[in-house]
Amino acid sequence: MGNGEDVLLYELQDGTAWITLNRPEKRNALSEPLQEELCRMLWEADEDNRVHSVVLKAAGPDFCSGYDLQKYDQPVPDQVNYKRGRAKFDDDSWHQERAQRLRMALFDMHKPVIAQVHGRCLAGGTDLALLCDIVICSDDAIFGFPPARSQGSLPSHMWLYLVGPQWAKRLLLTGDSIRGEDAAKIGLVLKSVPVENLQSEVSALANRLALVDADLLSANKRIVNIGLELMGARTIQRMAAEMDARGHLAPSRDEFNETVRVKGLKQAVRQRDEPFGDSVVKL
Repeated sequence: MGNGEDVLLYELQDGTAWITLNRPEKRNALSEPLQEELCRMLWEADEDNRVHSVVLKAAGPDFCSGYDLQKYDQPVPDQVNYKRGRAKFDDDSWHQERAQRLRMALFDMHKPVIAQVHGRCLAGGTDLALLCDIVICSDDAIFGFPPARSQGSLPSHMWLYLVGPQWAKRLLLTGDSIRGEDAAKIGLVLKSVPVENLQSEVSALANRLALVDADLLSANKRIVNIGLELMGARTIQRMAAEMDARGHLAPSRDEFNETVRVKGLKQAVRQRDEPFGDSVVKL
């Protein structure tokens, strides 16, 4: 199952739906078609009575490098078929909220989702992984949101609930990153294991979930998520999308986009990150 470009792969095995991000040549950058197809697949798995849990993983050396900036940094023309552009604040916020609704399937669907993370999990990759119910990663995985240095704020936000306010601020105010082993120590992920053990570790957990009635898995996931909602998690997601649109008004965002236009994306990212040097936080 999947779309014509195979940006995602889907496999059902022994009660587990394995969904694989499959744009390795783009480091699994999140295009709009990929996000739309992922949302569709998640709800299809949620409806399938054979599925007890979903594992979200990725092909290639990285889990996800972030959003597809080649697409996102191109303005949508105004008044094409009377559709919104991105010129005004409210237009930008509207587009951010629309994309967020696709990602929120991970939070809203009844069945639990495990994120299996290896390599880089940056920017939009963290927006996906941290909305999953459980994150298991390799020791050498890298988590971070470097675009917070110049391009905007996070359009989804679960960091506060996972690591608390000080670590959330330490990582997001600087755009610095953290390795898998240390991410587990601060609670950003559940567990970190050697990369050669990652698949078997996730499979073992998924197999245990397959022993439990899917209706009970649903009940227990949903009561925890309702607790998060009572602590404001859903409201913060809505605010995050709007705050990202606000962040897009910063002069540094315009400078980044102009560098992308004139010198290319790689040079823009290099200029953004070089002043920070080694940006991996060490505990």
